[in-house]
Amino acid sequence: MKMHNPPHPGEVLKEFCLEPLDLSVTRAAEALGVSRKTLSAILNGRAGISPEMALRLSKAFGTSPESWLNQQMHYDLWQTEKQVGKLDVERLSAA
Repeated sequence: MKMHNPPHPGEVLKEFCLEPLDLSVTRAAEALGVSRKTLSAILNGRAGISPEMALRLSKAFGTSPESWLNQQMHYDLWQTEKQVGKLDVERLSAA
């Protein structure tokens, strides 16, 4: 089932992982083994969740990497579907 206007995974990460643990961006980045800049970009919706980051998040917060990747996929698909009218694609079918 498709979610209507899903949040960016960075919003979910901030609201449900960092804030409840009262983690700063700096502390969370250290724990994840990434730069503060990298984590900040995700939290602010300027970067997405890569497979590597999904694994890091799953290890740090006891979640599944698939859940993070699914969130990213739903967000990306929703954003792309808003642009579908601008796509110049020819319908193909068997003769």
